[in-house]
Amino acid sequence: MENLGRLSVPDFKSREKYPLTLVLDEVRSGLNVGSIFRTADAFALEQVILCGITAQPPHREILKTALGSTESVTWRYFEETVQAVQWLKQEGYLVLAVEQTTQKLWLQEFQPLPDQRYAFIMGNEVEGVSETVLPLCDGALEIPQFGTKHSLNVAVAAGIVAWEFVRKSSITQP
Repeated sequence: MENLGRLSVPDFKSREKYPLTLVLDEVRSGLNVGSIFRTADAFALEQVILCGITAQPPHREILKTALGSTESVTWRYFEETVQAVQWLKQEGYLVLAVEQTTQKLWLQEFQPLPDQRYAFIMGNEVEGVSETVLPLCDGALEIPQFGTKHSLNVAVAAGIVAWEFVRKSSITQP
């Protein structure tokens, strides 16, 4: 790790983060959750919020793919995703579903606003973002796809939107 110039966990926790929170809405697979923790660590995201049936650390499947990132990434749990969205809005976040909807913004057209905190809602592997959550969101982002399948794996989608957010962010490096 020294050769890679990586931060220690305490140094990472105290550094500035990109103003993006990933919200997991009823994500079934602990392996996906762990992968999303690793993405949040890799891109120095603000936090991960786990909702509903989404597994919480220290779950065996999460730990298998998170590889220690549950120790570096701030996380919290809400019983209902609706509660998480309400809390995020009270805290001043712009909440966007990552979902295929008729009222969406293509990811490549999204431009983060300076000094704005964002929360991206990542939906269940089969059902997507809950129908009770979608109307509460400030909008939706859609990742373009050109193949025969209707969706991407939730952990892959989280990686794509996190990278696009960081790439376009006005903060060069937190």
